[in-house]
Amino acid sequence: MQGELPSASGETAIVVMGVCGAGKSLLANRLADRLGVGMVEADDFHSPENKRKMAAGKALTDADRMPWLDAVSLAAKLQIYCAGGAVIACSSLKRAYRDRLRAALPSCIFVHLAGERGLIAERLGGRQGHFVGETLLDSQLATLEPLQVGEAGFSLDISRPVDELVDKAMKELRPARPPRTTIAS
Repeated sequence: MQGELPSASGETAIVVMGVCGAGKSLLANRLADRLGVGMVEADDFHSPENKRKMAAGKALTDADRMPWLDAVSLAAKLQIYCAGGAVIACSSLKRAYRDRLRAALPSCIFVHLAGERGLIAERLGGRQGHFVGETLLDSQLATLEPLQVGEAGFSLDISRPVDELVDKAMKELRPARPPRTTIAS
């Protein structure tokens, strides 16, 4: 990435992004705890209709996602106001979705959780009680646009233990460090 990383203190929103099953919620929760800020679970802001679609294995359209992204941004703004910062677990698969989040949260930093399809499918196979399952993995992988030049953020390899990923993310989020494209090799 060539984008400058904003400071991870103050009014920054950190968006943990990636396809379903990558571990966004777990990492976002751990980062929020470590940073002492609020956590926003984007899945909580899907409309009932979006949840029904995904539970039936149907991918969401851009039109389905835009009001959801707006609700997520609003929730993040509330966390920033109340807790001084926010960590958001949100797929943010396309650049257009990240641009929408950035328009509402100009200081956001993206942490892309990336990994092999087989590992993600294995995780999704063990998932219970969630409306998104393995049937959506291939469509999400096809939709995914990794972070691009000019986007503030970095990638983490999900094959590493979550505690190691949290440590690596914390190091990358420190101010005055140059952005990296891939971590946790």
